[in-house]
Amino acid sequence: MSEAKTWLGSCHCGRIAFEVEGALDRVVECNCSICRRKGAKMWFVPRTQLHLLTPETDMSTYTFNAHRIKHRFCPVCGIHVFGEADKDGVPMAAVDVRCLEDADLEALPVRHFDGKSL
Repeated sequence: MSEAKTWLGSCHCGRIAFEVEGALDRVVECNCSICRRKGAKMWFVPRTQLHLLTPETDMSTYTFNAHRIKHRFCPVCGIHVFGEADKDGVPMAAVDVRCLEDADLEALPVRHFDGKSL
C-alpha cells in the first residue's frame, strides 16, 4: 500500500487543476458505455479529499442514464478529470489517475467493474 500524499492533477490544457489527498493503492476500470470510451482508471476518494485549484465554473458536466454521476471535464481540451456521486450518503470523487502528475500507472493494481451489466 502506498503512503498517503497530496497528488497534483489537471486536464491536458491546464484549465482544470486540482489536488487530491490519499494513498493511491488501487484503481478501478469500468466497462460501462462512457468509461470504456474514456479509458479512465479511477481512484475513488471522499470528495473532501479533492480540492480544486481552478474555479468550478471552468468545468463542464455530463450526466446520463440515471443522472447520479456528474462526469466533470474540461470544455477546452475535452479531458475527463473526475466524476462525482454519493455512495451511501457520502460525497465521493472518482479521479482519473491518468490526469495525476507522477502517478505510476503500471504499478497500480486494477479492479475491473462490470458497469455494463447494471
